[in-house]
Amino acid sequence: MKHQAERLSVNGVPLIADLSGALWWPERRLAVVADLHFEKGSAFAARGQFLPPYDTAATLDKLETLLAQHDVKRLICLGDSFHDQEAADRLPEQIAVRLQALTARCDWIWIAGNHDPAPPQHLGGSIAAEWTEGALVFRHEAEPEAGAGEASGHFHPKAAVRVRNKRISAPCFVTDGRRLILPAFGAYTGGLNVLDPAIAGLLQKRFQVTLLGRRQVFAFPRDALCE
Repeated sequence: MKHQAERLSVNGVPLIADLSGALWWPERRLAVVADLHFEKGSAFAARGQFLPPYDTAATLDKLETLLAQHDVKRLICLGDSFHDQEAADRLPEQIAVRLQALTARCDWIWIAGNHDPAPPQHLGGSIAAEWTEGALVFRHEAEPEAGAGEASGHFHPKAAVRVRNKRISAPCFVTDGRRLILPAFGAYTGGLNVLDPAIAGLLQKRFQVTLLGRRQVFAFPRDALCE
């Protein structure tokens, strides 16, 4: 199946997996993104490992496009929005101004993550440990004993398939209909294969993934995946 968005159902709630890596709940005008990792590049540079210092700007570009394409009433960031506790202090002034303009456009919620247990308050938005909306609960990291309706990030899921004898790997959404794990939205984020026990062990056996391609998303059942 090839198109720019894939329809999902989690705990009976109809959702859309957007090509950008964001989750869209049309009925609630709710957008969800995970693992932005603002200022990861500058954190690595401080330790002597150079990365081009454009990751935060590139991620903001994606967020601005997301808000322009959808009539977003509420946006939830599922934790690890900032790569570390000092990341907000390293934001260039013009980037901070852009971010403040975005948080003022809708009801913006920062979920606390393991990288940012205390998200900064001066950039706008509100802070929560988790957020319940209808039949869904949004948190940073999946809880093994959580009931149906959990949506989370943290693991940066990706999946691999073989197409014409060529292995293709990409970030993905992964769901078993009870819970959902979102791909990382940030520009400089790696990934963990969904077949790894850390992810697969959280899901029922017959889960499915939605891979993010360059121009379309692609839905695959677990049986079609490879290491």
